[in-house]
Amino acid sequence: MIRLLFLSFFWTNLYAPPAHLIDWKASRKLTWDDFKGKVVPNSSNAALSSTSIHFSYGYGDKGFTYSISCQFDKNRSWVRVRNNYILAHEQAHFDIAELHARKLKKAISKYRYNENTVSDDLNNIYEHIMNQHHDAQSKYDKETDHSRNPDQQAFWLKKIREELAGSQEFGNYKQVP
Repeated sequence: MIRLLFLSFFWTNLYAPPAHLIDWKASRKLTWDDFKGKVVPNSSNAALSSTSIHFSYGYGDKGFTYSISCQFDKNRSWVRVRNNYILAHEQAHFDIAELHARKLKKAISKYRYNENTVSDDLNNIYEHIMNQHHDAQSKYDKETDHSRNPDQQAFWLKKIREELAGSQEFGNYKQVP
């Protein structure tokens, strides 16, 4: 008997994502046309990117399988100020999410299956990486002052590029048997 537990809103390993979701790809950068959401009136943000990391897994007598996806939601992302500088800041939010999808893949690849604790183990790994992800997104906005600090913005863009380059081996995480 196979027990399944899903931490995502849909089965990314069985279906293509809906049109309003963009899977992260190195070759596919965000454009302003990707920001379809309604501007939040009371927000002081120039733009907002809605990104997510979905994780689903199943397990049984012979081990476990899992699927990870990193996506940008067009319908929940919005823009008030359109320029290349702000777009680069928003792309970096998506890239930070991708870095953490790769960190999730790395952490799970080190996991040794335990039939008695697998559900708790995988949930704890996911929660730990998601906490790191949220902390990194907050730190990025704080240190760059939401892109208003050009020196810090340049520092972060370089840092993110280097981390993406250094974690390519974990970029192939869509579905692992």
